[in-house]
Amino acid sequence: MTIDPSTTRALSQRLAVEQSKQRLPSIAAGIVRDGVIVWSDAVGTLDGRPGGPASTTDTQYRIGSISKTFVAVEVMRLRDEGRLDIGDPIGTHLPEVPFGQVTIAQLLTHTSGLQAETDGEWWERTPGDSWAVLLASGTQLRATPGTGFHYSNLGYAVLGELVARLREHPWQDAVRTGLLEPLGMTRTTTRPVPPAAPGLAVHPLADLVHVEPEHDAVSMAPAGQLWSTVDDLARWAAFLGGKTGDVLKPATLKEMLRPIAVNDVAGMPWTGAHGLGWQTWNVDGRRYAGHGGSMPGFLADLRVDVESGDGIVLMTNATSGLGKATTELLGLFAEKEPVAPKPWTADASQQPSLDLVGPWFWGTYEFRLTLAPDGQLRLGTPGEGRGARFRPDGDVWIGLDGYYTGEPLAVERDASGHPIRLVLASFVFTRTPYDPGAEIPGGIDDARWH
Repeated sequence: MTIDPSTTRALSQRLAVEQSKQRLPSIAAGIVRDGVIVWSDAVGTLDGRPGGPASTTDTQYRIGSISKTFVAVEVMRLRDEGRLDIGDPIGTHLPEVPFGQVTIAQLLTHTSGLQAETDGEWWERTPGDSWAVLLASGTQLRATPGTGFHYSNLGYAVLGELVARLREHPWQDAVRTGLLEPLGMTRTTTRPVPPAAPGLAVHPLADLVHVEPEHDAVSMAPAGQLWSTVDDLARWAAFLGGKTGDVLKPATLKEMLRPIAVNDVAGMPWTGAHGLGWQTWNVDGRRYAGHGGSMPGFLADLRVDVESGDGIVLMTNATSGLGKATTELLGLFAEKEPVAPKPWTADASQQPSLDLVGPWFWGTYEFRLTLAPDGQLRLGTPGEGRGARFRPDGDVWIGLDGYYTGEPLAVERDASGHPIRLVLASFVFTRTPYDPGAEIPGGIDDARWH
């Protein structure tokens, strides 16, 4: 698709303001809709000097912790292949670790309690070492596993080793063959391949830059080693927006995006959480997913509107200074290029279930049951009380929301075929409160309504 030239100008202007106001040597960004880039631009010079080499959308930047999302997806691919269960204690697969009781799911969601960083020198600025050396250097639990969110770079080093152990080759090879190559991400690598931006620190009190070191983090590499470009990373945003192809089951991606661990900061309202490898945000009821990335000399961001599939990627070669460009660019795009609503059409497939619609009572609580165009049932209003959606699954319906998530709903009919009871997780719904024509758990008092 093409977007209006005024939208292009507005987006490029906002990117230029970010580069100038935040004093970033260079910055590059792209926006994705329906799986393709619809806008991209780059501003500034790679070395931060006037007349220096210009940034482009094919310039590589280090993407830091966005690397974790690739590791997480590969772990889930292994799960889908039956090679592991995310409820497995990590010691089942890596018996040498001293925290073998921690589960794979806890590592994915940063609820393992494992220390955030390695012991010793700042791993992001010094060359890494082997898995054996990493384990010997100290790997401690800082909290009881499963009791809260505690971001852990070390946890993703462990997951990288898990991938390597089960795939029988290094994690980066597994990611390349399983994810990057099928998605056409030819410019995403573990070390920079020209044209690539140098990592720079901008002096906070002067217009000066300092070159940051570049190295191989080795065993810590799964936490933040990858380099990518706007054009390449946009493919990953399209993947997150639902264009998974043959790489991952759509249901598995949806599972990964379910918020599990809230990032709770004392005294602050929380809007962010972590799923199985992805960050998620709830902004005024609208859901976003993605991940941020930072390494000395680089900042990166990837964010997708889960409902619309619109996404943005953004990268800069500065240790600090990035403002709100990611969310503001995506918001500006949504404002100027709104997604057209899906046209309403009649759905004849709903006809066999038409006798289910209308009021149903759980005790004295009334719920209105409606049919939805996506093949679902809606009992009450999802998000309000115990209102929920249900998807068909053979002879029952499976809950998708809140209290009833995963719970089966069965329809019971009388001899003439009319629905008389909905049985849901041992709760019974009837057409009228305590319907005398239906079996009610606990029975009906002889006086009935009086």
